[in-house]
Amino acid sequence: MSEEKRDSDHDHDHDLDLVVVGSGVAGLSAAVYAARADLGPLVLEGPEPGGQLTLTTEVENFLGFPEGVGGMELVQRGKEQAERFGAEFAHGTVEAADLEAHPFELDLSSGETIRTRALIVATGASARWVGAENEDELMGYGLSTCATCDGAFHRGDDVLVVGGGDSAMEEALFLAKFAESVTVVHRRDELRASDIMARRARDHETISFRWNAELLAIQGDRDSGVTGATLVSHPDGHPIEKVEVGEDVIEETVDVGGIFYGVGHVPNTDFLVDTPVSLDAAGYLETRGSTTETDVPGVFGAGDVMDPQYRQAITAAGTGSMAALDAEAWVEETDAELATEPAAPPIEAND
Repeated sequence: MSEEKRDSDHDHDHDLDLVVVGSGVAGLSAAVYAARADLGPLVLEGPEPGGQLTLTTEVENFLGFPEGVGGMELVQRGKEQAERFGAEFAHGTVEAADLEAHPFELDLSSGETIRTRALIVATGASARWVGAENEDELMGYGLSTCATCDGAFHRGDDVLVVGGGDSAMEEALFLAKFAESVTVVHRRDELRASDIMARRARDHETISFRWNAELLAIQGDRDSGVTGATLVSHPDGHPIEKVEVGEDVIEETVDVGGIFYGVGHVPNTDFLVDTPVSLDAAGYLETRGSTTETDVPGVFGAGDVMDPQYRQAITAAGTGSMAALDAEAWVEETDAELATEPAAPPIEAND
């Protein structure tokens, strides 16, 4: 993008020191630290303010809340904390980013364009859903995308895990610590998981498998939680595809107390695809070593968007604080460099 275009599209009277994209735990933690450092961060809340945590009814493993805390409450308290120190919040989704030159330029879905010296990407990763009937109603009420977050609520329950890759095996093995039984529902007759993960799940006495089956519908309500699931199966696999083309399938309803989706996550990095920021093969933001720095100076990553492994609220909060500290150091360093640049020689007046 040319400098002329950058200047003509400039919608603000001044450039910001820092923009945080994303308002989940990572973005909120970054905002708290950055605001306390007088960076005046602007937090863009995006289409799902609060992120994945808002899909969890109760958080029991976040340090400092021995009685647990609601996901929405934790997010709201984090926002209030950031605002207390001077962070500003705005609704907006970044549709395109020009990160080729400083200041960076962000084009929002509202049509607005903002410019910032530093950028923290904390846009998270969205769990894949399977499209079962009632999943919107029951997500967070017995239906979950995170066994580590919600598994302990299902002590003694019969639960389902949907998926056939490593994510599903990890969910099943974790749930086996608490549940009476864990049934893995997979649409084919062989797993996509690595050999070692598949073997661990197959050898576990609590875990069983429903091959060539898919989840069609979920029974229950928000008061009672998940009470059952309707499964469809076909000997050739992919039964829902068979339903769509009019083939007969076997339909069965089973009693379960919980359902977990283990079909992976999609990092929210579409707006970075055509920028110099490096993404890995799955689309996750790549950071340097133990820092939150990307390969573009002034751009930092925090939370699930750069962490496909842990995906916990507490780790997201930690990387959010790290990103703010890294951004603060970068801004101070660039300020110092500007201060030591030799001044331009004075322009001599014509005699």
